[in-house]
Amino acid sequence: MEIIIKGMVCHHCVEAVSHILKTAGLTPENVTLGRAVIMENPDDIDFSRLDKMLESEGFSRILDADAQLVERTKQAIIKHIRQPHECRLNLSKCLEETLAVPYDTISRVFSSHEGRTIEKYQMAQRVEWVKELLGYGQMTASEIADYTGYSSVAHLSRQFKNVTGLTPSEYMRTSMSRKGLNEV
Repeated sequence: MEIIIKGMVCHHCVEAVSHILKTAGLTPENVTLGRAVIMENPDDIDFSRLDKMLESEGFSRILDADAQLVERTKQAIIKHIRQPHECRLNLSKCLEETLAVPYDTISRVFSSHEGRTIEKYQMAQRVEWVKELLGYGQMTASEIADYTGYSSVAHLSRQFKNVTGLTPSEYMRTSMSRKGLNEV
């Protein structure tokens, strides 16, 4: 049985959901971003208990078909961004292949549910990845731009500022000053 789960954004979430499923007495066969396949029959599952356990960790099951498509789209976009070597297709073709749904349908449902376009969501997710990499402090802006698929540092900086209101260096200064305040 497949369960579509909202709120999963990283490998830590996959581990957390796997743990929740096991704690609920279920047998996870495969847990990936936004999705869990379990071996149990739906009639044998206490969904009320499972929902409470998921919600206590910031996750929730998605039951509506359109909402499931939106969540699957988000997960496919995150994978497309963070694992560019896995797919050489442009985003629209990648989504069509991954979700087996025409792109115009994906785009229409996504925009109506999210109030923003797929492209804006993709841009925001790329910037989140850049913020994460900046926070590690192990790569230069040029290395991050190359690693995350930007054509140049200038392109990365423009997109970063459009999304956050700050340049990457301003973001780092603000972030570092917050860390300093938290350590006092």
